[in-house]
Amino acid sequence: MEMTNLNETDWPGILDLTENSSVVFRVDSSAIIGTGHVMRCLTLADELRGSCKEISFIHRELPGSIHEYIERRGFLVYRITSASDKAQWRDDAEKTKDRLIYNNLKPDWLIVDDYGLDNRWESALRPWVKRIMVIDDLADREHDCDILLDQNYYRDLDLRYQYLVPENCRKLLGPKYALLRREFKRLRRTLRARDNSVKRILVFYGGSDPTNETAKALQAIKLLNRSDMTIDVVVGAANPNRVLVAAICATMINTNFYCQVENMADLMAQADLALGAGGTATWERCYLGLPALVTIVAANQQETVEVLAEDGIVWNLGWHEQVSVAQLVEAIKARLNNPDQLREMTRRCLALFEG
Repeated sequence: MEMTNLNETDWPGILDLTENSSVVFRVDSSAIIGTGHVMRCLTLADELRGSCKEISFIHRELPGSIHEYIERRGFLVYRITSASDKAQWRDDAEKTKDRLIYNNLKPDWLIVDDYGLDNRWESALRPWVKRIMVIDDLADREHDCDILLDQNYYRDLDLRYQYLVPENCRKLLGPKYALLRREFKRLRRTLRARDNSVKRILVFYGGSDPTNETAKALQAIKLLNRSDMTIDVVVGAANPNRVLVAAICATMINTNFYCQVENMADLMAQADLALGAGGTATWERCYLGLPALVTIVAANQQETVEVLAEDGIVWNLGWHEQVSVAQLVEAIKARLNNPDQLREMTRRCLALFEG
């Protein structure tokens, strides 16, 4: 199925990079924070690689962080210490500044993706960087930045940051600016036409899944007792329950277990239905037209998931503590028996990104 009229963002052009430019990302991951912030920054870093001289990351040392994964992806990581998962802006600004000075980093762009940092932190770093880009989706605090990216789907999107950023800040808003890895873009262009039957289910609740929604989903799938379906289960390296999940998968027929995959786009393209959380994976699923039963696992996911559900782009199961195994069973059964719903959701997902 050939896809046309796609919006593809020229990130090196937007940032006006040259071969002598340098970029520093300030972003964290942990068992509590999750890995979504790092993963979307890595996606942007990959887009910028080759268009500038140097890309590096400043990352706090926290339990469950994936700084080694960032290094394996080929980027320098400068670590700073922290007493808790929530960044304290003044201490964080001082340590970030010290890292920039000590390592002789003079970035053309400082790109920050952290819910705990705001205009106070950004203003404190201004003397040490040329320009600042913020990645946000909460719209709950002021920013001192030159570019703001919010890739999410909201009502009245243009008004969300009206009084929260400087007048001259360039706002990049909505799914057309979604940070999607190159393999997703490649697969979208040659996406198979789904026949709207469910032969393959993808289970992925984010990189850390601290409430272990994955195990709950597997219990539900077991109760379906369907030997005619293949189940792909993905967890991140930061998932504290990954050994347990692997053990559950080993007891199930036609079930594949994966940890910290590099081929998520392939798994999504092959799937007919997904069970997952809101967050970064939402846009990956939608981009490949994959219908999804979504559980809200964090406050920053709620508004987007609710609006997407109202517009028929996902099915919202609600907050994780309210989603039972029995409810998951019924939700999956309802989709198995309704190919028209699957067909329409695929159409609406794909339309989000078309020009």
